[in-house]
Amino acid sequence: MAQKQKGGGFHSSAGLMRYFDEEESKGPKLDHRLVIGLGIAAMVIIELAKWRWPVS
Repeated sequence: MAQKQKGGGFHSSAGLMRYFDEEESKGPKLDHRLVIGLGIAAMVIIELAKWRWPVS
């Protein structure tokens, strides 16, 4: 029968906690409205380019 381990929760999640600590400290902080706005602007530019220079 398998024995039940007690007190292993912290040790098993230590690597995961370290990963999330590192993730939060690096990388650019972008506002969600900026990302959505850039996506909409890209769609508009692509649609205008398709209208201006149609592909036959």
